[in-house]
Amino acid sequence: MHPRRLDGRYVAVVGPADDARQGDLARAEAVGRGLAEQGAVLLTGGHHGVMRAAARGARAAGGVSIGLLPGSDRAAGAPEHTHLLPTGLGELRNGLLVRAADAVVAVGCSWGTLSEIALARRTGVPLVLLDPWELPEDAGVLAADAPAAVRAVADLLAGR
Repeated sequence: MHPRRLDGRYVAVVGPADDARQGDLARAEAVGRGLAEQGAVLLTGGHHGVMRAAARGARAAGGVSIGLLPGSDRAAGAPEHTHLLPTGLGELRNGLLVRAADAVVAVGCSWGTLSEIALARRTGVPLVLLDPWELPEDAGVLAADAPAAVRAVADLLAGR
């Protein structure tokens, strides 16, 4: 059990969709499960890859996941999510996703993920990184594995 719970917190899990590696998917599912076990509401981009895996983990733990879809078709989202919200914003939904989150966990990396990492950094949203691309040292908290990422989120949000 983690020393701090995340009840009432909204945490985005971001990462590759099309180019997600098996390790990314396993880490994302474990992060989604861990966040749900700590009472957080999971936010994702609503599609496949890391987003779907994180939602699957949250669902397995009895948690809630909300997918903010880039398009206007709810049926295009991954069914593992509790709620799918079509935004019609395309890639601009990345900004909405980051701004709606109390913290962001980036699992792996892709160009879209990199935009979410940059948006979190620019807007001061706490950021945890799991196996990212090479980034500047001050990009965010680097976590070794999914449990460490969940602990880092709880630590970053303590007192906020």
